[in-house]
Amino acid sequence: MRRAIVIVCLSLLFGGIITLFWYNEWVYSLPTTIPDKYKPVETGSVIDLAGRFQSGSRPLFLHFFNPDCPCSRFNITHFKSLVLQYGKDVDFGIVVLTAKGYTASQIQDKFGTHIRVSFDSSIAAACGVYSTPQAVIITTDHKLYYRGNYNKSRYCTDKSSNYAQIALAGLLHRDSTIVFDRYALTAYGCRLPKCKK
Repeated sequence: MRRAIVIVCLSLLFGGIITLFWYNEWVYSLPTTIPDKYKPVETGSVIDLAGRFQSGSRPLFLHFFNPDCPCSRFNITHFKSLVLQYGKDVDFGIVVLTAKGYTASQIQDKFGTHIRVSFDSSIAAACGVYSTPQAVIITTDHKLYYRGNYNKSRYCTDKSSNYAQIALAGLLHRDSTIVFDRYALTAYGCRLPKCKK
């Protein structure tokens, strides 16, 4: 009798864990709700960052990050790999979007790099970003080239859908044939300003 009770309890516990994992996967597979007062920013729009981040001689890659968003935390390694691969040709910056008080050095420690960090949420509005994580690529003439997801996979493991990397390589190689699907351009992740799905 005890053995049967233990088996039933373990089965319920295991079933609960699987259900919780499935639920979290399902929630984060849904697009982020578009805010009521959202103002879209079209590709090709001039992005005025008032001299922040960009030198003007190289494209700018902005990583919109919320330390409290699981999706943001999942792609830290992927973002770092982009910095290592393209850091000689592209300026990188991290825009932290959270209500909690973090310092630039705390964020840099999370990424293991000394990339510029900003806490200015107006940058998100200027680029049309309303969720994290999101990648934004701005050309040397300050035009929005790409705003979207890093990858179709929550953990950035699907190499065929490395959208941010594909966009970055396309810009650097002047490849105008790149076309992105809805998974690249529809925001997924945590809504701003709080980490909520």
